[in-house]
Amino acid sequence: MTHTQTEYKYVELDERNVPTVAGTTLKVVEVVMAQRAYGWSPEEFYFQHPYLSMSQIHGALTYYWDNKEELDADIQRREEYAEKMRQEAGESPFVARLRAQGLLK
Repeated sequence: MTHTQTEYKYVELDERNVPTVAGTTLKVVEVVMAQRAYGWSPEEFYFQHPYLSMSQIHGALTYYWDNKEELDADIQRREEYAEKMRQEAGESPFVARLRAQGLLK
């Protein structure tokens, strides 16, 4: 896998020009999405992902804030795709069984 260095010490671009945390396969948008979903501070993110350094986490967040518009558009595309896939998949057999048993409304 080829990575291209950026002007950000802790962020590289993968072969598709997706920003990742340097030395990992973790995408910058995944850091941001986890932070939004769970309300994690950088310290809590570090606690949950101890293989990262605080510098890598802060570097990813710095990259996000410096490229917010572009990355927010990427996050929006990802969320729309996930919702489309969820709708296309329909109800899981497990949920259908729970409904049939009256355990779900």
